[in-house]
Amino acid sequence: MRYLLSALLALVVSSAASAQPVNTGHLTAELVASAQGVAPGQTIQIALRQDIQKGWHTYWRNPGDSGEATRIKWTMPAGWSASDFTWPTPHRLPVGPLVNYGYEGEQLLPMTLTAPADARPGQTVTLKAAAAFLVCADICIPEDALLTLSVPVTAAAAPADPRWGPRIAETLARAPKPAGLAGAFERQGEVLKLAVTGAALKGADLAGAYFYPFSGAAIDHAKPQAIERGPEGLTLTLTAGYGFQGAEPPKELAGVLALDGKAYEVSATPGALPPVASGLGPPPVKPITPAGSADLGLASAALFAMIGGLILNLMPCVFPVLAMKAASLAGHGEDAAGARRQGLAFGIGVLVTFLSLAGLLIALRAAGDAVGWGFQLQDPPVVAGLALLMLAVGLNLSGVFEVGASLQGVGSGLASRGGLAGSFFTGVLAVVVAAPCTAPFMGPALGWALTQPPVAALLVFLALGIGFAAPFVAVAFVPGLLARLPRPGAWMDVFRKALAFPMYGAVAWLIWVLTVQVGPDAVPRILAAAILLAFGAWIYGLSQRRTAEGRAAMPMMATAGVLASLALVGGAVWPAYTLAGDSAAGVEAASLTHEDYSPARLAALRVEGRTVLVNYTAAWCVSCQVNDRVALSTRTVSEALTRNNAVYLKADWTKRDPGIAAELAGFGRAGVPLYLVYGAGGGEPAILPAILTPGLVAKALDTAARPG
Repeated sequence: MRYLLSALLALVVSSAASAQPVNTGHLTAELVASAQGVAPGQTIQIALRQDIQKGWHTYWRNPGDSGEATRIKWTMPAGWSASDFTWPTPHRLPVGPLVNYGYEGEQLLPMTLTAPADARPGQTVTLKAAAAFLVCADICIPEDALLTLSVPVTAAAAPADPRWGPRIAETLARAPKPAGLAGAFERQGEVLKLAVTGAALKGADLAGAYFYPFSGAAIDHAKPQAIERGPEGLTLTLTAGYGFQGAEPPKELAGVLALDGKAYEVSATPGALPPVASGLGPPPVKPITPAGSADLGLASAALFAMIGGLILNLMPCVFPVLAMKAASLAGHGEDAAGARRQGLAFGIGVLVTFLSLAGLLIALRAAGDAVGWGFQLQDPPVVAGLALLMLAVGLNLSGVFEVGASLQGVGSGLASRGGLAGSFFTGVLAVVVAAPCTAPFMGPALGWALTQPPVAALLVFLALGIGFAAPFVAVAFVPGLLARLPRPGAWMDVFRKALAFPMYGAVAWLIWVLTVQVGPDAVPRILAAAILLAFGAWIYGLSQRRTAEGRAAMPMMATAGVLASLALVGGAVWPAYTLAGDSAAGVEAASLTHEDYSPARLAALRVEGRTVLVNYTAAWCVSCQVNDRVALSTRTVSEALTRNNAVYLKADWTKRDPGIAAELAGFGRAGVPLYLVYGAGGGEPAILPAILTPGLVAKALDTAARPG
């Protein structure tokens, strides 16, 4: 019996379709079949399976801004044929200012295999295919696999393969299909309005709708796609791509409309947009419940928020403002009633600001904006304005000018009426700068709050504010704690001036945040505004001293006000900052002249003693295109090349070139990008990082051009 079972098992294994996986370096590829064989004249589904290494990806039929689609070429006996891929819905793969479309992890690309009518049952046919992949992470590497698939020919329809049959069927079921949708598009300036209607969209969840065009030239892939709902469909606002820039724009806009869990093939033609595709506004933002917050109730969320608010006082971003408030309380150490008023005003400022931010956050999310906690510091003008405000506070603490009636009124704030307005606005400022921080316990509480009705959400934010304000309010209201504060004296003036330096540190941090958001061009602008503001503050301080001496100072005060207004407008309000990614991080583009690379040309330039920048690149390389846009094609690099009499050579590996591949291997690289700078004095080249900045390239060229 044991031998019989072994023989039967061997027979089953030999009769099933089989293939051997191939490891290409960054993925494992193989051909798999949905059935254990195929009958003469019939079809079965097969698939190219790719198991992609974590952190790497391959590409869809339209790779997006850069990349190259997976390809397969068959070698089959006469009469056998395989269809093109049935492409599953891709994922968006943002890289810097680019957006590509592709796959990560394990992915099946199904095809239909057809056997000829004269295929002989009992034989096993071996099908061969050459698959080509572009596999990318921070570099892109073309990889190949020679694959085989042995398919038994059966007299009747073969049973499904128990492993691959269900998985291929599921992939096909989820793949985009025509669903009788009607599409129309209209060019309106720089945008395309794409309207899609049909039964499949009535009542569907449109919150995650996204259009993947089949043509890489149809739209600007990196731009957002705004959604307008209608009773029978939707209208997407797309930024037109270079394919619509010519005299004869395309007559069709085809692609995949992906919804939450479903996808449909769409083909649109130019024409009037149907009214039933709009009129209901954008879809509501879908509630997102962070991990660990789903089981929280109102009481637990409020408790977590209060604990998080207490811990938030220890966060570095809040320290400068709270240190200033500590100095203010120290000034009232012998005035219990005054300290209580100060603490209460500070607490009210904290609570009002927390509730105001929470209300604005809830309103924005209800209007369809995907914003979260700290959203106000995602706006570059707000960051710039806050940096200037922090600078003004620091200058005040340094004694450049005074706010309030008394020169000794440490932290007295924005008015002289007992310093209460100053305490209130100190609480406001503390909350504003605390917003980007998230303390322990805060995450689950705020995550739960943002999925609840407004009243419950506001109660959680109120608890957060109470926890944040509690330590200083407690010090003000508990006599024992207040008595422990040091007595006022000359030390307070020194302490006050020392507190200016954390404020200046906060200014430096905010300027760094601004450069991350909009690029290095923000630095000269915000620094110029800071100098203007400091000059205005100094003039205002002079006018205060003239007023104290009984001399006229109104013109000086007016001048100070004008300078402060110019600083605020020029540094934060106008012209509007451009977010990184909208215009290559604000880097000014320049035309960069290059020569085609060849070993002979490089050797000749080195004999001449010229500095040479060599760029090993490819059109399908994501990192290459990002570096070209944000670093190489800039005025900084262009001027550095001219200044150093350097030559820029471009080694284009878009098409396979064994010579370039060998040179890459010589530098220990399996793919592009690779950036080399050869010095004027000879020697080995400097290898630049895979991620470039204009300043880094310019510095490398300057260094390479120096003698010796």
